Amino acid sequence: MGRNRLGCFTFSGVLAAVITLLVIAGVAYARGGLLYNPGPLNAQTGEVLGSVTSHAELGGQCEACHSAPWDSTTMADLCINCHGAIAQQMQSMVALHGAMYQRDPRLECRDCHTEHRGAEAPLTIMQSGEFPHELLGYSLEGHKLTAQREPFTCADCHYDDISTFASDTCDTCHRQMDPPFAQAHLLSFGSACLDCHDGVDVFGKQFNHNVSRFRLIGKHQEVECVLCHVDARSLADFQTAPQDCYACHRTDDAHALRFGADCSLCHTPDDWESATFDHNLAAFKLEGKHAQVACEDCHQNGVYQGTPSECYACHRQDDEHNGRFGMDCAACHAPQSWDAVTFDHNRSNFPLDGAHIDVACETCHTANQFVGLSTQCVACHEDPVFHFGALGTNCQDCHNTIAWVPARFNVLHPEPRVEEEGTGVNHGRTSCRTCHPSTVREFTCLACHSDNQGSEGREHEGGD
Repeated sequence: MGRNRLGCFTFSGVLAAVITLLVIAGVAYARGGLLYNPGPLNAQTGEVLGSVTSHAELGGQCEACHSAPWDSTTMADLCINCHGAIAQQMQSMVALHGAMYQRDPRLECRDCHTEHRGAEAPLTIMQSGEFPHELLGYSLEGHKLTAQREPFTCADCHYDDISTFASDTCDTCHRQMDPPFAQAHLLSFGSACLDCHDGVDVFGKQFNHNVSRFRLIGKHQEVECVLCHVDARSLADFQTAPQDCYACHRTDDAHALRFGADCSLCHTPDDWESATFDHNLAAFKLEGKHAQVACEDCHQNGVYQGTPSECYACHRQDDEHNGRFGMDCAACHAPQSWDAVTFDHNRSNFPLDGAHIDVACETCHTANQFVGLSTQCVACHEDPVFHFGALGTNCQDCHNTIAWVPARFNVLHPEPRVEEEGTGVNHGRTSCRTCHPSTVREFTCLACHSDNQGSEGREHEGGD
């Protein structure tokens, strides 16, 4: 019998072992490859991977996830056969699975994703390794300890399923730390905390508005956030809040947009009542001396609306003309100086035309007298000796304002006689001094008619 032994084994023993293994293999094959059943597979459906939507649909195909002992293929390799997207993540450090692998290359899929625990049991259970929570959009840097000063566990926020987040976690925790703030914050900005908070809160626990485009200064520092950020429910809502004054102060605009919507042109955040008004925005611009006038001189008793802009409203007591030139002082006076006057004589009862336009004001208005001057010609133009008082004081009967001479004589000779046709003589074109050499009281015909032309001319010479 010694010759029949193979080492420590007998031939019959080896044969029995082989037969036993064949029986076991046959039974396993008959039962669909399942040698034993450690528990049901997860039946929660998801995306289609490897022609199935859940592990439970694999049935008894154990080889889909479990490799034979003599096979070089690992279980992780079989996972990747279906979960190809995870294989791509493993190549990137900024992807969730890639970051986890870089932190601990010893981790395998089954370290976090366990099976055979029941059809409804979660597939993900964190048992080992340092989970890169920040890659999911929420860092745990600000959540090291609970309100009871104990380290956070996954179950504190995820309860029984690590793939879901318990929405009441934030409210429950923060009400324990600061109930009034938590209640007010919830009422103002809603309960979707993760829409604004990322665990790190890069803007700080209390937002510093000075790092934004809209710095809070003056009275703005005392305003509650919710008064400007109405119904804000996300970071985008906060960032898109209007920054113009009128968006918040529309109801405070006593000017009804007459000065535009940019309140900062006059008002400052320090005090709504302390305003520096730019009068150039109004219908009445301040120029010259007006720029030096105190506001209350025109806006008495704090009344700004409806203040008249006519000169006469303020300068009635300064009107030396007593209204004779109307109430539009600007027609003659300038804001630079009350005495800087440019008078439009056409507005008076003596319009200037002809040669009168070039006459200096003081020539007629001597001793700065502007009121009560006579408009008669003789007031400036004395009756010349030549007239000898015979033509009256209505100079305009013969003269015009274009030039003093020549003059048209139409007082004593309204229709100067014209000699008989063909003589070539026209008395109307003859100068007065031709016939009246000294004064109009004296006249002679001999200037044109010689003595031998008859005695007719001599009968009319001289005399008054």
